[in-house]
Amino acid sequence: MVDAATLLTLASAATAAAGVVVAWLAHRGYRRNDSRAMRFLAVGVACIAVVPFPVTYGVGPLLGLSDAATLLGVLLANVAGLLAVLYSLEGT
Repeated sequence: MVDAATLLTLASAATAAAGVVVAWLAHRGYRRNDSRAMRFLAVGVACIAVVPFPVTYGVGPLLGLSDAATLLGVLLANVAGLLAVLYSLEGT
């Protein structure tokens, strides 16, 4: 049986991979239509779905960050992503 840590890593990787695809599609929409809203949507999706994976499994262990510091990095990426999505919906 697969342990919980392995399942968590696989689910996180799948989330990041799906986030890359969605952000890439939004970026294509930005390039095709020169739409600032789509650019901010792409950035927001990347910050929410993609950035947490390398922060959790790359930067955190590489720099020897505590769990709290790693979680702070993930939460800051999520806040930045949500603000970018909000701006894409309301600010442009």
